[in-house]
Amino acid sequence: MDIERIDQIIDGHQSEASSLIQVLLEIQSENHWLPKEALLRVSERLQVPLTRIQHVATFYKAFSLVPKGQHEIHICMGTACHVRGATRVLDTVQDLTGIGPGETDLDLKFSLETVNCLGCCALGPVMEIDGKTHGKMAPGETADVLKSYE
Repeated sequence: MDIERIDQIIDGHQSEASSLIQVLLEIQSENHWLPKEALLRVSERLQVPLTRIQHVATFYKAFSLVPKGQHEIHICMGTACHVRGATRVLDTVQDLTGIGPGETDLDLKFSLETVNCLGCCALGPVMEIDGKTHGKMAPGETADVLKSYE
């Protein structure tokens, strides 16, 4: 991500320090992570100490300080999804992508996370990719859904 684009995002928020979280969210959305250079530029332009920015970036799970894949996969492991086979869905995703929870593949195509609940228990087991919910997943369907993101 170049400095010009970071400046455009900051300018879109009138360079207000109170917009820190929104600025970081936009950078994260475009870049899939928050590079150190971006944090330094935000600190400089918003006149917010880098330590405060790093505190915010590590406090909220929405932010990542390491590169993430183009597609973020979340597998619900909550009770309703677990009893309906979420572990089989997770195993299938791991087998197909070669990554485990908390990891990103070397091509930066997929990142995988497990979550405790996605709020749609009746659809369990649930897999969410890039914010799109896929419910009542079975291992075979999981493979088909993943192929559509390749």
